[in-house]
Amino acid sequence: MSTTRKRWILSVGGLAVVAIVLLSVFVLVPRDAASTSSASAAGKTPQQTEAPLGATEVAERFLAALSAQRFQAAADLTDAPPAAVALLTKVGSALRPQSVQATASALTAPAAGSTEVSETFTLSWKFASSQVWAYSNTLSVVTVDGRWRVKWSPAVIHPKLTEGTQLAVLVSATEPNAVVDRDGKPLLTWQGATARPVDPAVAPLLAGALQRTVTPQADSGGTRIALVDAAGKEVESLFGTPSAPVEPMKSTLSLRTQAAAQAAVDSAAGPAYLVAIQPSTGGILAVAQNSAAGDRPDALNGLYPPGSTFKVVTAAAVLDAGQATVDTVLPCPGTQTIGTRSIKNADFELGPVPLRTAFAESCNTTFAALAAELPPDSLSRAAAQFGLAADFEIPGLTTQTGRVRPATGTPQQVENSIGQGTVQVSPFGLALMTATVAKGSAVTPKLFTGVETVVKTGYRGPSSATVTALRAMMREVVRSGRGDALRGHGAVAGKTGTAQFGDGTQAHGWFAGYRGDLAFAVLVADAGAAAPAVTVTGKFLAAVK
Repeated sequence: MSTTRKRWILSVGGLAVVAIVLLSVFVLVPRDAASTSSASAAGKTPQQTEAPLGATEVAERFLAALSAQRFQAAADLTDAPPAAVALLTKVGSALRPQSVQATASALTAPAAGSTEVSETFTLSWKFASSQVWAYSNTLSVVTVDGRWRVKWSPAVIHPKLTEGTQLAVLVSATEPNAVVDRDGKPLLTWQGATARPVDPAVAPLLAGALQRTVTPQADSGGTRIALVDAAGKEVESLFGTPSAPVEPMKSTLSLRTQAAAQAAVDSAAGPAYLVAIQPSTGGILAVAQNSAAGDRPDALNGLYPPGSTFKVVTAAAVLDAGQATVDTVLPCPGTQTIGTRSIKNADFELGPVPLRTAFAESCNTTFAALAAELPPDSLSRAAAQFGLAADFEIPGLTTQTGRVRPATGTPQQVENSIGQGTVQVSPFGLALMTATVAKGSAVTPKLFTGVETVVKTGYRGPSSATVTALRAMMREVVRSGRGDALRGHGAVAGKTGTAQFGDGTQAHGWFAGYRGDLAFAVLVADAGAAAPAVTVTGKFLAAVK
């Protein structure tokens, strides 16, 4: 082959290689990149080369983004993206719709040379309650720097929405108070769907019961949307029907009485408890115990020996049996042996005295001797007449009144007659006992005026004759007996009690009584005598005059 022919072949081959390379480059470079390169060569950006959206197209895309709740995309089509996305996001968070539908039946193209066009659309909000809030609205599309944009204002979301207002979902109108006391003063208030104490320090033993019993108010109107001002105050209801406020539950508790009870027990050095009941209604007025008593609700269900406060029951058994009347004169020696049991008084003897005096001075020997002559079940039967064997289901509360079983023999009967032995009661039980005397019949305790207590084991109360006698004797206790420190607190009637426990060297102090339509029981544990309980009682009564 000649040299000239070889050179020609090599030249053609070289051209073929160049063509293949150029073709490869053309194939491998994407079309958009090529376009970008061309645009860059011309000194233009891709956005500048994209055809501007028309007014109707901008409106369509805005409504579509709004329907999809793509608030940033919708805001980018407005003339104020930051303000638009902020308000759209805020409204979406406030209303929490299940879905949104923004539609326009027909969009109007702008006239030639026009820089603004108004479009009508319908905005529908669907909520989880299946309610749909739909209304007609308008938006304007304007030209900004040669491009069509939605003219932004709060009215794009709702025609009545302005810069100084906002949309809010409101629960149908409700009473802010969940539970009030007997005088209408708030005890618990609604915080969302939860009822919380106005003051956690008030009646902590009852707060749980109040919370467990009250139920959230039903939102009968479903979702309600309102226009509110910057402070959240309602300006106008836009959707939904406000429901009438639901009245709060009313408790029998008295804030005034509760405060007096708490201050009284707080004045005691040792564990102290106080329960107050309204005899006429059974309403629990106050339940208090001090910090020394701990957190257990012993005021309501703790069981203790009642000491001489139980002589109310023993006296009733004696009167019912016809053994004596209030005026029967009986011996009151300092000590007396009854069977195998030796009984003594608190370092005193009275000699022969009427039963009323023996009761007022709390003569153990008199009552032990009388009880020894009664049947073994007489004291348990008498105790049942005062509710000390009753069982109640008070909504939200766990209570226990007492435990008085028939005696197994004379020694136990003697001990039981003066509130020792196997007899046990709670402060709640003794308050029920004195309430029964004050009312003259059985009392059903309750914590709410509109929620009834379930009586699992009821009682009938003592006879009217026995009640009359007991009232006279209990009044004598304060007039001239062991409770005379209370004489300056009105027509108080009651009974003191000193109850030994453990090895007999320690004793609880009690006072249980009533004044008018207020019955109560006070226990100062390990007080050594009844006097501290009488002092606490005086402070309580002085504060509730």
